[in-house]
Amino acid sequence: MMSSRPLEISDATTRIFPGRYSSLASIGEFIRSEARLSGLDDTAIYQVEMAVDEACSNIIEHAYGAEDIGLIDCTCQRQPDGLTVVLKDTGKPFDPEAVDWPNLKASIEERASHGLGLFFIREWMDQVEFKAMPGGINMLTLYKNRRGKKPGKKK
Repeated sequence: MMSSRPLEISDATTRIFPGRYSSLASIGEFIRSEARLSGLDDTAIYQVEMAVDEACSNIIEHAYGAEDIGLIDCTCQRQPDGLTVVLKDTGKPFDPEAVDWPNLKASIEERASHGLGLFFIREWMDQVEFKAMPGGINMLTLYKNRRGKKPGKKK
């Protein structure tokens, strides 16, 4: 899904984490802190943290294929109306259009064992944008509106 508003990341706070599952707790602390400072409420903070956790887990599992293969660059930019989080990695590129939407009406036994993560990221965040950048850099931009509404959509 392409962003409907420009996402600025100047004057942002960036932390770089090892691409391992044990980094997820530290990433979560960083995200919670920045989300709180951006004025998000507890529900929105939880949603951003869970979306970033899922995205970082996917980077480790799918982009890198294992732990300790690469780094996860995490940038938070407080916006006047919310928070932008940019995750960068140098793993295998990802095409979100190649991922089938999960069949939520299917029984647990009939559902695919993977695929809900991207669904939840899109549900929890107000804007989601994937880009393969020059130099082998993958960039995932996530935006959460402080008012809890997707831009241009009614809740």
